[in-house]
Amino acid sequence: MEWNESTRRSFLKQIGAAGAIAAAAAKADGLSMSGAQNEAAPTSVASQKQAATRDARMKWWHEAKFGMFIHWGLYSIIGQHEWSKEIEGVPIPQYEILAKHFHPKPNAARDWARLAKRAGQKYMVMTTKHHEGFCHWDSKLTDYNAMKQGPGRDLVREFVEAARAEGLRVGFYYSLMDWHHPDGATCKTDEAARRRFVDYTRGLIRELMTNYGKIDVLWYDVSWPLTAEQWESERMNEMVFGLQPDIIVNNRNGLPGDFSTPEQHIQASEVGRAWETCMTLNDSWGFNRGDDAWKTPKQVVDNLATCARGGGNYLLNIGPEPDGSIPPDTLSILESAGKWLEGNGKSIYGADRFKGDWNTNANYTRRGNTLYIHQHYWPGHTPAAEWLSFFQPEVVVAIGGLKAKVLSAKLLRTGQKVDFTQDEFALRLTGMPLKAPDEPATVIEVECDVEPTIDHEEMRSKWPREKVGISV
Repeated sequence: MEWNESTRRSFLKQIGAAGAIAAAAAKADGLSMSGAQNEAAPTSVASQKQAATRDARMKWWHEAKFGMFIHWGLYSIIGQHEWSKEIEGVPIPQYEILAKHFHPKPNAARDWARLAKRAGQKYMVMTTKHHEGFCHWDSKLTDYNAMKQGPGRDLVREFVEAARAEGLRVGFYYSLMDWHHPDGATCKTDEAARRRFVDYTRGLIRELMTNYGKIDVLWYDVSWPLTAEQWESERMNEMVFGLQPDIIVNNRNGLPGDFSTPEQHIQASEVGRAWETCMTLNDSWGFNRGDDAWKTPKQVVDNLATCARGGGNYLLNIGPEPDGSIPPDTLSILESAGKWLEGNGKSIYGADRFKGDWNTNANYTRRGNTLYIHQHYWPGHTPAAEWLSFFQPEVVVAIGGLKAKVLSAKLLRTGQKVDFTQDEFALRLTGMPLKAPDEPATVIEVECDVEPTIDHEEMRSKWPREKVGISV
C-alpha cells in the first residue's frame, strides 16, 4: 500500500488513472464524500449477472463490519515501509536476494488469526502478492515464490487454514502492478508485452482462485500501467466468478466491483453503494521498525463506529515483523478494541446507515429503530455541581436535534437502565455514574418509536429568539 492518501492520488493522477478516483465534493448523511469514485453502472452480461447476485453474496460482509488487513512480504525484512524498493531505488537483482533470507516462523498466520478473533474482526485479507511481485504461494508460473525461495512452503495455504480454524472469512489481496516482472512496465506501450503480462496475471489469479477452496474476498490493488480495457478486467472478473461464484470483489481493477475502497480516510459512498475504509494502525502498511505513530484504542473504536454509521466496513491493517511476529503495540491496541466489542458489538455488527449530524463528544450507530450513542468523552459532572457544591453531582448526556420519540434507554454493556427526559430540542440522559462506565467509549442504547435521525439545523430554526434592543 501507499505511504499516504495524497501521495496515492498524486501517483495515480500521473499514470492517467485519476478519472477512476476523481474527487467529487459532496456531503451525505453527515459523512464526507470528498474523493468519491466515479464508477459506471455494469454494462456487460457478466457484470449484470454479478450485480444480480450482489445482495446475497455480500450479506455476511455487511454484517461483519470489521476485518484485518495483513501486509507482509520481502519489504518486511528491510523494515522501512512496503514501498522501500521504489523509495530507496533498490535494483531488482539486489532486492531478489531478500527472497533467500525470508524465513517466517512456523504457522505465523495462526497468531494473526487468533488475534483477529480476539479483536472482534470477522474476516482477514492477506497480501498474496504486493507490488514487489513476490508470490506467497506455490505458483507454477514463477520461481519468485515462497515455496521456491526462503520460506520453502506455501504461506497462502497457512493463512487460509489459520483463518478458517478461527471461523473467519478469507480474503486475498493481489497487486496488479508488478515491479519485478520484465513486462510489468513495458506492457503499457508494447502489445506483445501486454499480452504476456495480462496472461501471466490471469494465470496467477486463477491459481489463487483454484487451489484453496472457497475464497470470500478478492482485493485488487494498483492497476498501473494499464486501463481496465487493457487489463481485460471484465474477462478477468468473469473467470474469478466462474471459479468462485460467491466471492466479492473490490473496485481497483478499473471496474466498479462490489464495493469501493477509500484508503486512510473514512469516506461514505452514495446510498446503496457498499464501501470499506482500509487503514493502517500506524503510518505504514508493511512493517516499519521506526514508525511509532500508533492509533489509540479510542481512535480505532471511534473509526469503527464512524464506518458502521455510514454503512461501511473497517479493514484495519497489521504489518507483521519479518518472521511473522505481531508487533507488541499492534497486539495491545487490537486486544483493547476486542474487549470493547465483547460488550458493545451489538452497536457495530450489522449496523444500518445512520442519518445524523456530528457531535464533538460522541458518535452514533443504528440498528433499525435503536440508536447507539458512543460517548467517547464522558461529561463527568454538570456545571451546577461545580458552581454549587451543595448540589448532588449528576451526569447528563444531552443529544440535541433527535427526531424520534425515545421509549427507553440503557447502558449497552451492563444493561443498567438510564433515566431520560425529552423535549423538542434535546434528549437528556441522567442518573449515570461520574466515572465513565466503559472504555474507550461508553455506549448508551436508546430505543425509539421510529428510525432515529439527528438534525441540528432544524433544531436551530425552532429556538425561541430574544429581541435585540438597540439604544442610541
